[in-house]
Amino acid sequence: MAVVAARQLSSPASRQRIPLRRQRSRMAAFGASLSALIAALVVVGMLDLVAPTPAAAQSFTYNPRPPKPSRPPAKNDGQMLVQATEVDYDYNNQRISAVGNVQMFYNGTSVEADKVIYDQKTKRLHAEGNIRLTDADGKITYANIMDLSDDYRDGFVDSLRVDTEDATRMAATRADRTGGNYTVFENGVYTACAPCKDDPKKPPLWQVKGARIIHNQTEKMLYFENAQLEFFGVPMAYLPYFSTPDPTVKRKSGFLMPGYTSVSTYGFGVEIPYYFALAPDYDMTINPRFTTRQGVLLQGEFRQRLIDGSYQIRAYGIDQLDPGAFAGQPGDRQFRGGVDTKGQFALNDKWVWGWDGVLLSDYYFFSDYRLAQYKDPLNSFLSLPTEAISQLYLTGVGNRSFFDARTIYYLSFSGNQDKVPVIHPVIDYNNVINSPIFGGEFSYKTNFTSLTRETAAFDPITTLANTGGLCLNASADPLARLPSQCLLRGMPGTYTRLTAEAQWRRSFTDSIGQIWTPFAIARVDAIDASISNQPGVSNFLPVGDTQALRVMPTVGFEYRYPFINVQPWGTTTIEPIAQVIIRPNETYAGKLPNEDAQSLVFDASNLFSVDKFSGYDRVEGGGRANVGVQATTQFDRGGSINVLFGQSYQLFGLNSFAVADVTNTGVDSGLATPRSDYVARVNYSPNRTYTFSTRARFDQATMNVNRFEAEGRANFDRWSVALTYGNYAAQPELGYLTRREGLLGSASVKVAANWVVSGAARWDLEANKLNQYIVGAGYVDDCFVLAANYVTSYNYSAGTTPPTLGHAFMLQIGLRTIASQAGTGSGSGSGIQ
Repeated sequence: MAVVAARQLSSPASRQRIPLRRQRSRMAAFGASLSALIAALVVVGMLDLVAPTPAAAQSFTYNPRPPKPSRPPAKNDGQMLVQATEVDYDYNNQRISAVGNVQMFYNGTSVEADKVIYDQKTKRLHAEGNIRLTDADGKITYANIMDLSDDYRDGFVDSLRVDTEDATRMAATRADRTGGNYTVFENGVYTACAPCKDDPKKPPLWQVKGARIIHNQTEKMLYFENAQLEFFGVPMAYLPYFSTPDPTVKRKSGFLMPGYTSVSTYGFGVEIPYYFALAPDYDMTINPRFTTRQGVLLQGEFRQRLIDGSYQIRAYGIDQLDPGAFAGQPGDRQFRGGVDTKGQFALNDKWVWGWDGVLLSDYYFFSDYRLAQYKDPLNSFLSLPTEAISQLYLTGVGNRSFFDARTIYYLSFSGNQDKVPVIHPVIDYNNVINSPIFGGEFSYKTNFTSLTRETAAFDPITTLANTGGLCLNASADPLARLPSQCLLRGMPGTYTRLTAEAQWRRSFTDSIGQIWTPFAIARVDAIDASISNQPGVSNFLPVGDTQALRVMPTVGFEYRYPFINVQPWGTTTIEPIAQVIIRPNETYAGKLPNEDAQSLVFDASNLFSVDKFSGYDRVEGGGRANVGVQATTQFDRGGSINVLFGQSYQLFGLNSFAVADVTNTGVDSGLATPRSDYVARVNYSPNRTYTFSTRARFDQATMNVNRFEAEGRANFDRWSVALTYGNYAAQPELGYLTRREGLLGSASVKVAANWVVSGAARWDLEANKLNQYIVGAGYVDDCFVLAANYVTSYNYSAGTTPPTLGHAFMLQIGLRTIASQAGTGSGSGSGIQ
């Protein structure tokens, strides 16, 4: 290492002035010692990255320092630049001193001080006065006095303060280093909060103080003694002793932040997780939950990351002390538990395979103990899944192709396991040919599905069937399980289908701007069904073995003629659209199982779909024309509006939507008549603040509203609001006997610089009551998070059982760089239990 420059020299009687050209050899030794000084300061300064907290006896105050001077660009060339008012060499005492505005730059790190002295006899470095170290990462360390051996194994630093690039701060009255391994910080204090701009000496929002912080460099551990957590200078928690890995350790065995829950069936629960860093590529967490009513719920998780992927396994188990708390429910048993696992591995850059797996002692276990997706009570405001999925899959993605194969086992959370299918397997593949064929785009897709179900699944569609239990599998009523009373949601037995479809299309634009798009589609379905002869099934489908080959050739064209009008205020495009489709009737219409095409909502989004069924088990047949007009305006000052209005016509042949199948798909959809209902859409966005949209379906004969949705959103600097209105006509053939109408609203307001209040509610307008709402408030700043949410909702069940009122509460506290923890409580009845 070489010293590049020294600014000025002085020479009292006991010292000798050395010309700059002759001092380089002696300054080289000084430079080597200064590099040790920098390294020592780096070792001390790195401790500010502690994730848990340091400590102090006095309040953390922030004394602004003068702005750091500019410095030359850092170079990793092993050279050191030293600048000072004076650089002296004392021959008698063998000391080298840099005095006055000392600045040292080395490999991206700079040190500033009033004075730096190196004693060659004692081999110690001494720096004093406004010491400031800035490392290459932007971390800044301040001190008043520092004294270290030149190998920085022993020494001390007085009045230490560290500011990091991520805005964390640490201070101590003194730091002592011994044996090259132990560093002890006296009266330490740590915070991740910025100082108050108006009063820097004011205590921050939170800080952690401690009498001593001990760093064991060999163990890479930090030990805290007599630590306390303060908010605005007021002590809130006391810890006589705790330890944590130092910042150089990414993973370390030890206790994690505890958590708590409260549910009426198991009482108050406290979780104390312990983390095991077993190896660089795998770890384990044991998380017992101690409950006041049911005992200890054991939870464990194992994770491993391999070269090409990762997997994890979670296990749960409890020997319940009071099973009677779940009387009349699946949880009324002594032992309950479960296992869930998932993993994914890459075969190459295009192919991955993986799995998800769930095994439970009973289907209410997760929800009763708030595990997995039930852990967050805010999810009760959303629609939670009714089953867990166990699956094994293989997926590949190409430039214009996609492959997916998986076998799926659904674990029902409602207890109807025998009515849930086992899929073995479902395979999808689609591809778009890169090269044009006959000047157009050619694509193809295939689907193979095979599933098994033990017991038929019926759903009631009349009041009599609902109240009289006519759709129950065990009902002996002569009217039970008739198509006039029930739907067959799932057939018992085995069902296998192979579908292959090829499509070609090409667009032409003529001389006057009309766009013509002819297309041709060929689809083949091969079906094999073995349907069990269970009570009532023969009313819907032929029982026994059934084989069918369904062929659907299709030709057609789509016509568009856009008219563009340019004005000073914007551009408007009006586009008539017509689509003509020619194909034969759907074969076996309504006579085959329907497992994947049970959902059909006719609106503007699928008006111009060639096949409007949602799955492969049904295929649209017969000649059809879809017509409409679309208008779009783009305003020059921002904003746009889009309007679409149209209708569909059955031209000839059998109308597939008028044929009732086992689930009445298509009936009451607005497509069952020769002239469909009218559909419309309006999207309006005047600027970035507001968005409005409406979707509607009107009866083709009376113009009555059969389906209407309207949504509005507004986002401002300090608040946002969203409101959705839905109005849906009765669909008795699908089991909706009365009109449904409701409102769903949500809003959030930033009431102050760091405070946010939010809420959401769902109002059933037909019943004229609020059936679900959530309110919450939160505080968020650069170092602290506090959030509280309260949720209440009605839980509806089938039959005449009245809905039950459920409540949930969640409190979340987070201290940046230290911890974030949430607590939950929930119950039923009139309040939190």
